[in-house]
Amino acid sequence: MSNLQQSFNAGQTQGQTQGRTEQMIQSTKDTANAARDQATNATQSAQESAQQGQQQTAGFLQQTGEQMKGMAQGAVESVKNTLGMNEKK
Repeated sequence: MSNLQQSFNAGQTQGQTQGRTEQMIQSTKDTANAARDQATNATQSAQESAQQGQQQTAGFLQQTGEQMKGMAQGAVESVKNTLGMNEKK
């Protein structure tokens, strides 16, 4: 085999290797991007779930507070009635 043929074969092998390397790099980048997108979606979903939970908790606490307020007002009225302080003159 001549030096020219050997150089050609070496160049061809190098080109094929470089092409495969570039394909592997692109595949790795694609995989990393897909993983990043999945992580972003999972984070966003978790944030939305947490926010929804906070809103539900706030609504529950407000409702409970209103109930407690009503009970306290009822207790005050009951004590006033017992002591005769709630009579109209």
